[in-house]
Amino acid sequence: MSVKSIGLAALLCGAVVVAAHASIQVGFSPEGSARVLVLDSINHAQRSIDMMAYSFQSADIVQALVDAEKRGVVVRAVIDKKRNQGKVSQKAIAFAAANGVDVQLDGHYHIQHDKVMIIDGDTLETGSFNFAKSAEFANSENVLIVRGEPAVIAQYQAHFDSRWKIAHRSVE
Repeated sequence: MSVKSIGLAALLCGAVVVAAHASIQVGFSPEGSARVLVLDSINHAQRSIDMMAYSFQSADIVQALVDAEKRGVVVRAVIDKKRNQGKVSQKAIAFAAANGVDVQLDGHYHIQHDKVMIIDGDTLETGSFNFAKSAEFANSENVLIVRGEPAVIAQYQAHFDSRWKIAHRSVE
């Protein structure tokens, strides 16, 4: 099979071949490198952060999102509605929304299990890492940061946009 045929097959299946110029970083928890990558990505955002979260509880991550918003970064978050009904999550959602983060709740699916951030349209953060203290300090989790892969990031942006359209404002 030729390289051209493999590339065509990958496109038809929705797969994306990663180019040699991509920048990839990985982090793990509870060792701490996952948390560092997540916070570093938020803290270096300049224009936008589009987040999809299953769990939204971590005070330091929520504060970093609020700080980004205060720097002029447009921050939008689609959060799983069912998972985030407890006091800690509700407090985090209310704090983020009260401080300019555009938070929407997705109750359309059984669970909205994505853990994704698209930063400035050119950086992708994904993996198993929930935005919760348990992911930071207790669970075995992973984070993957991808830069320099516009085709991959565009697919995640389209996925985010589709969930944004069906989600509902957290605070009316």
